[in-house]
Amino acid sequence: MSKIVVIGSSNTDMVVKTNKFPVPGETILGGEFFMFSGGKGANQAVAAARAGGDTMLICKTGDDIFGERAIAEFQKEGINITRISSDANKASGVALIIVDGNGENEIVVAPGANDTLTEVNIRDAQIEILSAEIILMQLEIPVETVLFTAQLAAQHNKKVILNPAPARQLPVDLFKSLFLLTPNETEAEILTGVKVIDFASASRAADKLLSFGVQNVIITMGSAGAFFKNKDNEMMIPAPVVKAVDTTAAGDVFNGVLTTELTRGADWTNAISAACKAASISVTRMGAQASMPYRNELISPDETR
Repeated sequence: MSKIVVIGSSNTDMVVKTNKFPVPGETILGGEFFMFSGGKGANQAVAAARAGGDTMLICKTGDDIFGERAIAEFQKEGINITRISSDANKASGVALIIVDGNGENEIVVAPGANDTLTEVNIRDAQIEILSAEIILMQLEIPVETVLFTAQLAAQHNKKVILNPAPARQLPVDLFKSLFLLTPNETEAEILTGVKVIDFASASRAADKLLSFGVQNVIITMGSAGAFFKNKDNEMMIPAPVVKAVDTTAAGDVFNGVLTTELTRGADWTNAISAACKAASISVTRMGAQASMPYRNELISPDETR
């Protein structure tokens, strides 16, 4: 059985580079076009696997060429795909992405088959899920599925990590089932009403999330790094300074690598540091899964962990 089970979305990312984002009603000429495998669930599974994690992905694709291509690539990454299913009535998920001259992005997602990942699929994979060390989820699948899975896992004392992206309000009952919540600044503000701009405001937002019942909180803060807090400790882990080319999937890389490091026995400081390093590497490259580093890029030559 896999130590990490990632439950989430699989998309095909269609990316156009341009100098600036268009305003509403404006047509602009872009530059290069790229097509990558993406989706937050798939991204996090690939990031975890490349970092050395023993990873299973549970997702749904359409019965189409995009789904076939995605599954073939998961196999190449060494990801367990036995619980990936296809929906003959839905297209595979697609994301349309614009990347500007500063490496920032705007994304629109058509979920397709991702919206049909339901409680039934979770029940079918219950043995694998409850045999995992950590279950990692996001919000590009139905919230009802996320809630059901988290509560099921919590009943069996399993650790659940939720990356609450794309940002949305969440059921109160969900927080109590979470080992770790990993919002970015925007997502933390949506969940708490606290605008996160520095250490102090991140601490206030984390306090609110902890009061909801979450055991641990990490707020990712882009180039500033990541803020961690639980009932015993709080700290800021800086990120390496790099020149960003494309920030697509940086958060997914962070979550996937963090999860792998935790399953390898790393403490919070080392796990978060490795995740920040991985995310920093990814933003210097184009694409989602195409940008993700491998374990040999994350460790020093004398490290054996």
